[in-house]
Amino acid sequence: MATPTKKPGAATGKRSRLYWMVPAVLVALVVVVLIARLLVGLPAVASFVTDYPGQSELPGNAPVGFPAWLAWQHFLNAFFLLLIIRTGWQVRTTTRPSGHWTRNNKGLIRTRNAPTKISLELWFHLTLDALWILNGLVFAVLLLATGQWMRIVPTSWDVVPNALSAALQYASLDWPTEDGWINYNALQLLAYFVTVFIAAPLAFITGLRMSSAWPKKAAGLNKAYPIEWARAVHFPVMLYFVAFIVVHIFLVLTTGALRNLNHMYGVRDDDGWFGFWVFLASVAVMVAAWFLARPIFLRPIASLMGKVSR
Repeated sequence: MATPTKKPGAATGKRSRLYWMVPAVLVALVVVVLIARLLVGLPAVASFVTDYPGQSELPGNAPVGFPAWLAWQHFLNAFFLLLIIRTGWQVRTTTRPSGHWTRNNKGLIRTRNAPTKISLELWFHLTLDALWILNGLVFAVLLLATGQWMRIVPTSWDVVPNALSAALQYASLDWPTEDGWINYNALQLLAYFVTVFIAAPLAFITGLRMSSAWPKKAAGLNKAYPIEWARAVHFPVMLYFVAFIVVHIFLVLTTGALRNLNHMYGVRDDDGWFGFWVFLASVAVMVAAWFLARPIFLRPIASLMGKVSR
């Protein structure tokens, strides 16, 4: 059988499209800013922004500030998401796996499916998924128990015009006032709501459908929820998380970095450096995990949960 080869101009074509894409995106951003500034200069739009400054009122009993558990949850979610995105991309693009893993049916977790050999990259991806889901359940319980859910769940319909107002302010480069310690602006609120309560569950249910834990012989269930649907949704959800992370980091660093980092990592509302150093330590841990997530370190861990083979 002949080995498939790439077309001679394929790589050159991709590089050419990439070179054109960057200036095209920059031009598009400039056009968006110009249009937004033109709009906010109109009396009707200026009046709209005055009536809806960008923040919805929170319920009277909404908590103020961030508890310590939320700082830990923020780190753990960032840690797992980083590695999940990395391993998900590896699963999608790797043509020659670094090894294989077969589930041991004698363990604590058993399924009705016969053990299936999967790549080491997919095993690591699924293991991270399971840890992220467990962490997400703890996060959801604490959100409900402490009332922090009121900060990221819309409780009034005025969140829609306020979100539109905040978007106009961001696009016009006259950014809305940030005071995340007390209340997010409406656009942030909607972004967090979508991420926690829509994107994360979608990632879970589509990933579960594609995993070996899904019952293969359940004909009715498989017909009602085809694997093609899961595949069609899972990758765009990953792209959403990448976009969210990029925008989130950009806004954290450009809207008062020290104060924002103290909110997220230092559990305090000031401009000191404590949150920055905790953030730097968390980045060091994530970078170390990124480089340690190699077959030579993964094989011994995977062998505790099943059989590892070449």
